[in-house]
Amino acid sequence: MRLKKYCLVALITLVANFSFAQEGIPIYSDYLTDNYYLIHPSMAGVANCAKVRLTARQQWFGVDDAPSLQTLSMNGRIGDSPVAVGGIVFNDANGYHSTVGGYATFAYHLMFSRNEIDLNMLSFGLSAGFLQYKLDETDFLAPGEFDQLIAGIEQSATNFNIDVGLSYHFVDFYAHFTAKNILENEGINFNNQGFEFKNLRTYLFSTGYTFNKFGSPWSYEPSIMYMYREATKESSFDFNQKVYREMDFGKVWGGLSYRRSLDGAEFVDGSGTSNQKLQYITPFVGVDYDQFVFAYTFSFQSNTVNFNKGGFHQITLGYNFNCKREKYECNCPAIN
Repeated sequence: MRLKKYCLVALITLVANFSFAQEGIPIYSDYLTDNYYLIHPSMAGVANCAKVRLTARQQWFGVDDAPSLQTLSMNGRIGDSPVAVGGIVFNDANGYHSTVGGYATFAYHLMFSRNEIDLNMLSFGLSAGFLQYKLDETDFLAPGEFDQLIAGIEQSATNFNIDVGLSYHFVDFYAHFTAKNILENEGINFNNQGFEFKNLRTYLFSTGYTFNKFGSPWSYEPSIMYMYREATKESSFDFNQKVYREMDFGKVWGGLSYRRSLDGAEFVDGSGTSNQKLQYITPFVGVDYDQFVFAYTFSFQSNTVNFNKGGFHQITLGYNFNCKREKYECNCPAIN
């Protein structure tokens, strides 16, 4: 029994150490709830309003110490200038491991169009931030027990990193590219176990187009996002469809996102071996009421082998302020 317990503790410690390879704010589907700034620094201040967004994500209800994430972001233009600033703070907890951090963003928006009717804009963004990683080992051992691999205390370490990105908007079309964690830090190495992660670079590419029938209150926005992690060579695609409906009080919107990893994992299936790739199906719905935004997102992992069938629940609350008139004649909900 004691051997089994030590093996379990060693496994938890191993998993916790490997979890330090995460890229800061986990990349889920919350960018689709009018929150592209969370993943693309070049989107700071791109809209005609300054924005505040608060998100809370909970995974696997009913499971103790299940993963959870909270983010708070704000971004906006400085007066009528092309300069914008933003900031993000977040808390990401997963069992005995947690990460808290904050980013500050500088963005610049360069107009190519001759007037403000036609949208033709290139945006640049840079975010710099600190991340503090924690590993709580205080409950790993019973009183009086000893294991040289377990310190039995709460350990922490801090890293600094930078994200850079650019965005291009042309009437109803948009594209974004971001390189996250471009600096190579000294790896996190709790308990001197030799698990170090220096290269956390992740590359994101998003593109989409919004269209509607002239005079119709309905508009449609198909989009995709590609994600690539340099160290592990993992990659995945998001295929998204979003629908908007103009209302007297604002706007109602919703959609569906499908994420599929391009990398598979093998598992024993009866007497043979099968392969599966990570798949998420994420419906979401939201409403813009005057200057307020509310959205709900649910993600379901549709793989054969799952830890839990409960899914992921997320709430987004937002507030828009310092709004200016809608400048551009386009179907561009992220800007107008």
